Amino acid sequence: MPSPSPSISRQLAQWAAALRYEDLPPAVIDRAKGVTLHALTSVLIGSKTASGKQAVAMVADEEAGVKKGATIMTDGTLVTRAGAAYANSELALAGGKFDTFRMLTHPNTAIIPAALVAAESCGASGKAYLAGVAAGYEVMERMAAEFIPTTMSHGFHPGPVFGIFGAAVAAAKTLNYTEDQINSVIALCASLASGNLEAARCGGSPLREGAATRNAMLAVALARPGHVGGETVLEGDAGFYHSYTGSNNGALRYSFTGDTRASLEKITANLGKEWMFLETLYRIYFIAGYNIAHIDVTAKLCEDNNIRYQDVDRVEAVVNWMETQYPSPAYPSRREDGAAAHGNTAYYTAYGVVKRGFPVLAPRKTDPKDDASEVLELMHRVKIIPSHQMTLFGPRITVVTRDGKSYTKQSTGREFIWDYAGLTQRLQGVKPGLPISPAQYDNLIATCGGLETQTRADALVKLTLKQ
Repeated sequence: MPSPSPSISRQLAQWAAALRYEDLPPAVIDRAKGVTLHALTSVLIGSKTASGKQAVAMVADEEAGVKKGATIMTDGTLVTRAGAAYANSELALAGGKFDTFRMLTHPNTAIIPAALVAAESCGASGKAYLAGVAAGYEVMERMAAEFIPTTMSHGFHPGPVFGIFGAAVAAAKTLNYTEDQINSVIALCASLASGNLEAARCGGSPLREGAATRNAMLAVALARPGHVGGETVLEGDAGFYHSYTGSNNGALRYSFTGDTRASLEKITANLGKEWMFLETLYRIYFIAGYNIAHIDVTAKLCEDNNIRYQDVDRVEAVVNWMETQYPSPAYPSRREDGAAAHGNTAYYTAYGVVKRGFPVLAPRKTDPKDDASEVLELMHRVKIIPSHQMTLFGPRITVVTRDGKSYTKQSTGREFIWDYAGLTQRLQGVKPGLPISPAQYDNLIATCGGLETQTRADALVKLTLKQ
């Protein structure tokens, strides 16, 4: 009889353990640098926020004085590896410069802190770090891809639930773990994954990627001396997919396209040949990810056709249906296709018309008193239309002018995928809001852009500290 196929975790571990920097396509290397810079920029911004300061103070108060560990970025305190991973992840979350994969996961808030903690603890080179980041992203995003909406509908936030796998694999790979160790890391993450949605729906602040990143370092620590995690913890009858999606055969409660079934075999298909990592978008504004394209696409449409606010009769935006029912159609607490309100999709679409852009340093919550009256008026003439046919982050914007003419721009959903040079250009506007000098930030950009030449990747950590 033919031998059974290796488990999903085993296939992922085999690939990750064998991966080398030299195997990475140029586009993957470029994206690994970009998501790193994006996360570090968010850490810097987050260090000036109340929630970021709170996370740093909590960990430093609990753990300062350890003899061996890792550094809290922007602060410099040496704490445990798990503590540094938590604090640095919380800083990245507080700064709001997340990346985004399929709307509801933000990999760099977990993967980059974990990979840098690992790099600091073992003195990993820039090349080893980049291979670790690429492995972590690819494993996480393949595991999450088709299952994000269904996981969300079961009350779990897919960001931390899947983020723990990316963080743990990135750290384990950076530490040069064996196939068996990485297999156990993945298996242990299935027991440590968590992230509930209800707190955010009832006035609380849920534990998200920070806790996932801390737990990832626990999985990595347990696997190092040989803790065996098991073989079929992902696809088994009582495994991860059964627990978090309600099925271990690919049945879906919800999907972005309306499909009702996914293939678990697809998770490992063409590993190293097709890179899902390259779908990762840069969420440049501190707003819901599905709103970012509404600003830039609408602004470009108006710029190209010289459309002014005074010229506009109405605006229509056709969007992916999941983008109108956050966090899940199972219990939407935010309906974007309803009445216009400050901070919803109609508002940001109107903002694109009136302002032709959005402040890159604007906080998550802004005061309507600071808004232009034109934005607040026009948003009531914006109609949001949900569709199963539209790609994520790819609205079709139509502006109808008062003279009866109609102008349409179809987004591709890839407007927020840039190469490293493009990202650095978009991030120039953050410099006034950073705790380090513009010259030091330029040094961070250059060091990150040349990581393959760095003997130690943790040079990046030092560049977050005030010189």
